[in-house]
Amino acid sequence: MTFRKSILGGLTVALAFATVPAMGQQWPERPVNMVVAYGAGGGTDTLARIVADPLSRIVGQPVVVENRPGAGGTIGADAAAKAAPDGYTLYMMANGHTVAGAMYASLPYDPVGDFQGISEVAAMPLVVVARPDFEADTLEELIALAAERPGELNFASVGVGSSQHFAGELLAETAGIDMMHIPYQGTPEALAAVLSGEVDMLVEVLAPMLGQISSGDIKAIVATSAERHPKIADVATVVEAGFEGFDVSTWYGIAVPSGMDAGLAEEINAAVSAALEDEALINQLGESGYIVGASEPEAFTAKIGSEVERWTAVRVSAGIDQI
Repeated sequence: MTFRKSILGGLTVALAFATVPAMGQQWPERPVNMVVAYGAGGGTDTLARIVADPLSRIVGQPVVVENRPGAGGTIGADAAAKAAPDGYTLYMMANGHTVAGAMYASLPYDPVGDFQGISEVAAMPLVVVARPDFEADTLEELIALAAERPGELNFASVGVGSSQHFAGELLAETAGIDMMHIPYQGTPEALAAVLSGEVDMLVEVLAPMLGQISSGDIKAIVATSAERHPKIADVATVVEAGFEGFDVSTWYGIAVPSGMDAGLAEEINAAVSAALEDEALINQLGESGYIVGASEPEAFTAKIGSEVERWTAVRVSAGIDQI
């Protein structure tokens, strides 16, 4: 993920806390809701609450996380899309929003046109992991192994139409690997299948894999981010294997209903950017494997659209049926 330079220009977070509220004396005048399209305790919810804490202090009003789970995140997205674009409804968008835009044949909202990006918040790569005795240690070796054993390799994910499924399909297409997808109900089941030898590999977000990678229970073959991740600095990326431009991450960002005044969007962007400079936030998210950083509203809005287009193309190419 490419982030713009901090709006603080090197100033301390304390100075940001002192100056940002003065930018918006008319907003907010009351508490702000942050819609999360998943249940309490999940990854998106946890991240939203971590961000809401410093953001509340910066804007001088409570930022209240509102969980609206169900239907693969589409219930919460619909609620956010239909809210007034007045700055009192923020939507903690996860990359699953764009995958849903590709997977669902019909939605009560436009996953692109009904949303305006405010800022990216954090991102984390996915990793391809396998048992320590799996024949390939790198993507180059995996490509060679696939050539030796055409049609025999497979990979697990947490379900058909999941971000992990789509990332695995895109990797296979990009690298020319013939792999069968095996869906499971969740990460524990998929990881157990890898460890038992039921499947060859698992494509999963980095965070839940860190412990097993560190202990040596599994090995990471390749990371999907454009650059190496500091938590697994010895694991090469898809780009390093020769596939320029490959960059797939689990990402989060704050969006709002479309139609918001540009000045208000910039004001909210400034507050979010300042919140992302909070030292406690950076340390907490960094420990979990997130790379934290803000982006401009226009850039994040464009990313939402391009991601829906990318995953739609992957769905069609992989022959994945819409829901």
